[in-house]
Amino acid sequence: MRWLSLRLRLMLVFGLVALAAAASASAIAYWLNRDAVLTRTQDAALDEFRKALKDDTDPLPVTPTCPELQDAADRMADNTQKYEVLLVTRTTGSGGCTAASKPDLFTMKAVPGVLRRAVDERRAAEGSQAAPYHLYWQRITLDGTPYLVGGAKVNGGGPTGYMLKSLDTERQDLNSLAWSLGIATALALVGSALLAQAAAATVLRPVQRLGEAANRLGEGHLDTRLQVSGSDELAKLSHTFNRAAERLQKRVAELSAREASSRRFVADMSHELRTPLTAITAVTEVLEEEADALDPMIAPAVQLVVSETRRLNDLVENLMEVTRFDAGTARLVLDDVDVADQVTACIDARAWLDAVELDAARGIMARLDPRRLDVILANLIGNALKHGGSPVRVSVLPEGEDLLIKVRDHGPGIPEDVLPHVFDRFYKASASRPRSEGSGLGLSIAMENAHIHGGDISAANSPEGGAVFTLRLPMDASRLASIEDRKGEDRKGRERKGEPGKDDGAEGSRRNEGGAP
Repeated sequence: MRWLSLRLRLMLVFGLVALAAAASASAIAYWLNRDAVLTRTQDAALDEFRKALKDDTDPLPVTPTCPELQDAADRMADNTQKYEVLLVTRTTGSGGCTAASKPDLFTMKAVPGVLRRAVDERRAAEGSQAAPYHLYWQRITLDGTPYLVGGAKVNGGGPTGYMLKSLDTERQDLNSLAWSLGIATALALVGSALLAQAAAATVLRPVQRLGEAANRLGEGHLDTRLQVSGSDELAKLSHTFNRAAERLQKRVAELSAREASSRRFVADMSHELRTPLTAITAVTEVLEEEADALDPMIAPAVQLVVSETRRLNDLVENLMEVTRFDAGTARLVLDDVDVADQVTACIDARAWLDAVELDAARGIMARLDPRRLDVILANLIGNALKHGGSPVRVSVLPEGEDLLIKVRDHGPGIPEDVLPHVFDRFYKASASRPRSEGSGLGLSIAMENAHIHGGDISAANSPEGGAVFTLRLPMDASRLASIEDRKGEDRKGRERKGEPGKDDGAEGSRRNEGGAP
C-alpha cells in the first residue's frame, strides 16, 4: 500500500473496516433470523402433527383397513400448517398399507432412511422419558424446494405417521432478508466511503497546508507561517513548524548578513587593492624594462616581484569577478558571435596558435556574451596547456539548440579523487604545492560564466588518454539573460529584507589549478 496516497489509504481502511463490520453484523443477523424463523415454523408444524397423530389415529382399530387409514391421513392433512401426511401400518388381510394425503408428492421414498430407522427404533425408558417411541424430524430438499420431514410411531400401538411441510415461503422470506442485509451492507460501505472522505479531508487538509508551506519555505519564502486553530496533534505540529520556520528565518538572516558582509569586505578589499596595485604594476613594468641593466644579483628578485605582482593583480581581478557572481550583479552583454572566429581570437590573443589545434567550421553563429565566452575558453585551454599535454585540441559542433565546445589535452588525465573537485574555488590538485601560478579561481569562474548563459561544463578522462572538458551553451542565451535580470532584482529585494539570495553559480566538482591569463 506504500504507493497509494494517504487519502486513498484512509478511505481504503475505512471501507475495509466498515465492510467487515457490516458483513459480520449482516451475517449474524441473517443466521439468527434464519434459525428463529425455521425453529418457529418447524416447532409449530411438529406440535400440530404430534397432536393430530394422536387425535386422528386413536379412533382407529388396532389393525385398520386402508380406507380407514386414508381417511385418517386426509383428516390430518387438513391443518393450519399446510403439511402433507403419510401413514403406514399393518392392516387386516393385506398385511400392510400406506396412506398419503398427496401420493404424487409424498411417498416413502421422500423419507430419508436415517429418519425411518430413528422413528422405528424402540428406546428404553429413561427418567421422565417413559415412551418407547419419539418424534424425529429432518430438513431435506426435493426438486430444489426445501421441506421439513417429521415422523413418529404411535405409542401403545397404532400406525407410523410422517409429515412433509414445504419451507419455500420461509426460504423466500430469508432470501428477502439476505437481499435487505446485502443492500444495508452496501449502503454502509457507501456511507463509510463518504465518512472516510470527510475524515480524510479533515485530517489531510492541515497536512496539505503543511506540505505547501514546507515547499514555500524550501523555495526561500522564509516568512511562511501556518494559521493554527485548535489544540490537537496537527495544531501542535503547525506550532512546531512555525517555530522552526521562525528560527530558520533568523538563522538565515544572520548568515545572509554575514555573507553580505563578507562579500562587501572582499569587494572593498579588491577595490582598495587596485589603486596600490596599479602603482606597483607601473613600477614593476619599469623595473622589467630595465632588467638587463640591473645588477645580476638583483635581477632574480626583480623578476620575482614582477611575476608576483602580476599574480596578485590576476587574483584581485578574479576576486572581483567572483564577488559580482555572488552578489548577483553579473549580467550578460549578448552579441551574435561566429564561434570559430571567437575561439581563434582567444587562442591568437594569448599566443597559443602553435600549441592548440582547432576543429571548428566557420559560420556557426550563436548569440552569447563574447567577453564571458572568451573567459571560459581562456581558462579551459590555459588549464589544458598548463596541466595537460600538447597538442590541445578544441572541437566546436552544434547539437540541436545547444553548442558543444570540447577541449582535450594529451596529458596524464585527471586523478579520480580530483575529478569531483576540479571546479571548486581555490582547489589545488596537489597539496604539496599550495602556491602555484594560478589563483585557484579560473575554472570556478569559467563554470559561473557557463551557468549565467544557462550552460554547464563537465570534466572527464578520455579513453585514449588526457582530460576532456566539455562546454555546453545554448545557441541563443537571450531568454536566460532576461531571467537573470529578474533574478538579480529579486535577490536584491530579498537581501534588503534580510533573506538569502540564490547563488547564480553552483559550485561543481572539478579540477581547478587556477585560471589562464
